[in-house]
Amino acid sequence: MTTTSLLAGWPSGSAVSLLALRDGSLETVASEGDRERIYDWASLSKLVVAVAVGIEHDWQYLKLDAPIGPANSTVADLLSHASGVGIDATAPLQPVGQRRIYSTYGYDLVVQRVVKDRPPLEWLKDRFLTPLGMNDVTDDGSVTAGLRGSLASAEALAATWLRGDLLGPETFARMRTTHLPELNGVVPGFGSFSPCPWALGPEVKGTKDHWMGSEWPATSYGHFGKSGSLLLIDPVAQVAVVALSSEPFGQWAVDLWPTWTNEMHRRLVSN
Repeated sequence: MTTTSLLAGWPSGSAVSLLALRDGSLETVASEGDRERIYDWASLSKLVVAVAVGIEHDWQYLKLDAPIGPANSTVADLLSHASGVGIDATAPLQPVGQRRIYSTYGYDLVVQRVVKDRPPLEWLKDRFLTPLGMNDVTDDGSVTAGLRGSLASAEALAATWLRGDLLGPETFARMRTTHLPELNGVVPGFGSFSPCPWALGPEVKGTKDHWMGSEWPATSYGHFGKSGSLLLIDPVAQVAVVALSSEPFGQWAVDLWPTWTNEMHRRLVSN
């Protein structure tokens, strides 16, 4: 893939930024599209929730190993889709720790435990969004799959997962390390993988050949959403790409992303 446009192949109206961490400072290597337009983040929201839960752990309000889900599944099990709960509350319950089952409902259980009667978005603002200036982030009624925000706010989210803003070093290391690395599972839209590594929030690339491309190292991690948006980090080169789409995830993304993310990685590491 050779192009002068960062957004070649993306739906019209999308936006992207390439980011690099250099001497502790975040640098925007390149950007294209409207940085202030509000986009649907869909499951990029889970990366926001995961950071807030990591803060709860650091503050000893809710430990990552606390059993809060079905069959004594832990916060870590729920965040890494290893708890056995399905995509929603109606899905059949599977044994904990046996298979990676992608579950928004698992995140809902964690949020419910933390916020109790408090508005979930208010909790996220206090713990994460406001301190990092992500003031345009709102939700559609769900903070686990329905946050909305600008590219500028998505850049702040990427920076947090790149350098660990607001998290203690041990917590940050754990949040981006695969939980139960032997588990098989499905990455929605891209099929089954054995194993299917996932950390406490972000998916970890491992040996998968899918949306993260072939040129990102195995330790790369990130997430995408049904909004057609994605966030991907290389912790070795300390670079990241974040892109927000004007159209939902579909075959266009399945076809485009493997080569597109490779091209973005080449641009980042050669800059």
